[in-house]
Amino acid sequence: MGPETVMSLVHWFVPVLLSLTVHEWAHAASAAALGDDTASREGRLTLNPIAHLDPLGSVVLPIAQILLAGGVMFAWAKPVPISPVRFRRTVSMSMGSVIVSAAGPVSNLLLALGSIIGLGLAQRFGGVPPWATALLGAFFVVNVGLAMFNLIPLPPLDGSKVLHGLLPRGAALAYEKIFPYAPFLLMGLIMFGGRLLQGPRNLVLGWFLRVGELVAG
Repeated sequence: MGPETVMSLVHWFVPVLLSLTVHEWAHAASAAALGDDTASREGRLTLNPIAHLDPLGSVVLPIAQILLAGGVMFAWAKPVPISPVRFRRTVSMSMGSVIVSAAGPVSNLLLALGSIIGLGLAQRFGGVPPWATALLGAFFVVNVGLAMFNLIPLPPLDGSKVLHGLLPRGAALAYEKIFPYAPFLLMGLIMFGGRLLQGPRNLVLGWFLRVGELVAG
């Protein structure tokens, strides 16, 4: 493995690892804010990456994507345990689940926003070393990708929990009928639906890039 390959691994893997960590921490923190301390009691209310690592989704697949494609399109960490029955009575279990599920992708979008603002400031004022701007760029791309991937409305992704919690009861029951087939649908989407996945991702990337251009002046 040459120096350029090692640098590429560092360049992409560090943002993936940290972004997944923030994603899972956001789930745990939002659940705790609603009164559910399940994740906290299991040591998941932390920004320590080790607590959230999934060997396949957080390490093997990201590294494989970096080596084969030069970037990371999707990855995942260990799901944070949530007990909706422990939510405060001021929020329904359904709406609480929506909030907790949405917190992960929202955290990634906020990280992407911070990254693109950082890139815009670097372009405006200069003096930022190339490795730092490259890392910010990777953080930006990774976090948009993670947010959009997790918002796919298929279990076990966050998007399915958000959609399920927002649907009327009858529609939610009908939606549940696809759950047994969700792993196959998700696998098929990943393998054959590249263009379908890239459309929303590229749209969001474009929105954020315009913010970066405004900051850069």
